[in-house]
Amino acid sequence: MGEEAEENMAVWLLGVKTLKIQPYSLPSLGPHDVKVRMKAVGICGSDVHHFKNMRVANFVVKKPMVMGHECAGIVEEIGSQVKSLAVGDRVALEPGICCRKCSICKNGRYNLCPEMKFFGSPPTNGSLANLVVHPANLCFKLPDNVSLEEGAMCEPLSVGVHACTRAGICPKTKVLIVGAGPIGLVTMLAARAFGAPKIVIVDIDERRLSFAKNLGADEIIHVSTDIQDVCEEVVKIQNAIGAGVDVSFDCVGFDKTMTMALAATCAGGKVCLVGLGQSEMSLPLTPAAAREIDVIGIFRYRNTWPLCIEFLRSGKIDVKPLITHRFSFTQQGVEDAFDISSQGGNAIKVMFNL
Repeated sequence: MGEEAEENMAVWLLGVKTLKIQPYSLPSLGPHDVKVRMKAVGICGSDVHHFKNMRVANFVVKKPMVMGHECAGIVEEIGSQVKSLAVGDRVALEPGICCRKCSICKNGRYNLCPEMKFFGSPPTNGSLANLVVHPANLCFKLPDNVSLEEGAMCEPLSVGVHACTRAGICPKTKVLIVGAGPIGLVTMLAARAFGAPKIVIVDIDERRLSFAKNLGADEIIHVSTDIQDVCEEVVKIQNAIGAGVDVSFDCVGFDKTMTMALAATCAGGKVCLVGLGQSEMSLPLTPAAAREIDVIGIFRYRNTWPLCIEFLRSGKIDVKPLITHRFSFTQQGVEDAFDISSQGGNAIKVMFNL
């Protein structure tokens, strides 16, 4: 009965920039579920958008919601039919539960399921809590040499891995990454792990470029926010890469960044739109189409956790330098962590240790 007596607490978003640690009643444990004690939870850009605006695109927070979706923890209880995991296992959680019944799920592209229930995306409660209940098949056991913090980093890393998979990155692919924020950086790490021999990254922020260089970018280029500078900046990119850009990843998603990606990419190349900064853009698609540039969209990820964990286990990817700030699971810690994340600045990944 001791376990029953412990009240599960979680970080609730109650209004604009209003977070409070309050009790959270968990759903009952189903036969195929596990109860996981959270140990590491990261803050994502979408969490910050919810915090500041109570919405991300069409996902609107209409009632109090538990935050968080980048997470890892320790299995505390297993459902009656669970065979793949045991109590005490350290696991990384994939945060989206698809319906598994619609034609999209049956075709394997389950990340596009219209009925997706995704941690911390309204109206679904998230994982910044002491305990969560989650399907066992979405909890991936971590090797001994991969920490719980690294396990939580599988979620943002999955975006980069999925982007590289969709774009077909290989040891012949020369890559441009537009945007040196957290997603640009994990895309860079993933591209390198997939074998990309040359990676150029551009950004408007010198500090982020310096961080990217230390993380392994071959070349960094400081660019402006002015779309009039695109032609001049494309020349710099092409000189830096020493040949044509085979694949560009736009990890920002504005008119300027996408125009630059399209212009910098060689004929027959690909542009992968990862960042969704603007809901609508005005782009010079006709000249891009005339050069047979393929534009690829991505939404979250699918089937990426095993590969992410293997990249971390083998040392092909090191995400530890991305974790720049750590906070405890207290009211003050929560407020400070979201303040730091909201400011951007030198914060890359802010992590809670529970």
